[in-house]
Amino acid sequence: MESLNRMAIELVDEALEFAEELNVGAYELENEATVLDFGLEFDGGIEAGLLCTEIQTAGLATPGRDLGELGGAPIPYIELSTDQPGLAYLGSQKAGWELQTDDFEGLGSGPARALVAEEQEFRQLQYTDAFDLTALTLETTQMPTAAAAEAVASRAEIESSGVFLLAYPTASVVGSVTNAARVGELVTFNLSELGYDPLDIVSVTGRAPVPPVADDEETAIGRTNDAIAYGGTAHLVVREPFDGFEQLLSTAGDEYGRPFVEIFDDRDWSFEETAADLFGPAKVTVDVLGGGTYVYGETREDILVESFGLDENPA
Repeated sequence: MESLNRMAIELVDEALEFAEELNVGAYELENEATVLDFGLEFDGGIEAGLLCTEIQTAGLATPGRDLGELGGAPIPYIELSTDQPGLAYLGSQKAGWELQTDDFEGLGSGPARALVAEEQEFRQLQYTDAFDLTALTLETTQMPTAAAAEAVASRAEIESSGVFLLAYPTASVVGSVTNAARVGELVTFNLSELGYDPLDIVSVTGRAPVPPVADDEETAIGRTNDAIAYGGTAHLVVREPFDGFEQLLSTAGDEYGRPFVEIFDDRDWSFEETAADLFGPAKVTVDVLGGGTYVYGETREDILVESFGLDENPA
């Protein structure tokens, strides 16, 4: 497999070349690292979100969009598909890097994680990357700093000039799009956490509605989680049968059926106190090669209509 970071940097070059058309900004920090603003001071957009998703998955997953409906309201949906779910979703897209310095905090996704390769997923995938340029997308309300870029460079063991940081808040168009594109990542992660070998997952396609951009981060975080838990659907092709496929769903959690903003608020927004089995798609089809086809779960349009504010019409 070619370097994940090499493939991602080709897409970063595309973002830099078409920054104006994508409504994103780009500038260089004093240590020569590059920051791409995908939603902090620039608006971004759905196309920017799709490209950011491609960068997060190192070009190994194909994003698409269409227009669906919720509660009779037209709503865009994002679909993401890959035939390399282990590397694309676990080795790259997974939000597994909590980047924190004295002047910055953000949640990192992308192929930079593969240069560090300390998470258990890389042992499962038997993969470690080596490249002198890297990309890390950051879900954050702060503009990345030189110290943040230096921290990435240090852990990835590259020069700071080779670091590209793509930043956006959850409450942005790019935040809504990239989070809707995480259905496949979550179902792949959940399956591997249940003990299934990720190398036996052949293909994964996920789809979810794009939440309207909220006016604050907490509402946005609630909506993006609702989009997957109550509106996310996935299709998997796997090699081996397994008796735990039903546990992939958000229905596995005891608090299923409540909007996430309520669940998080009950815990004073301490995410680590939220049961991990709540984070999954609403409905899944699993095709076992040469075996059976299994369908689990259902979507909950009623909860999404409430979460997205689609039942609130001006007088």
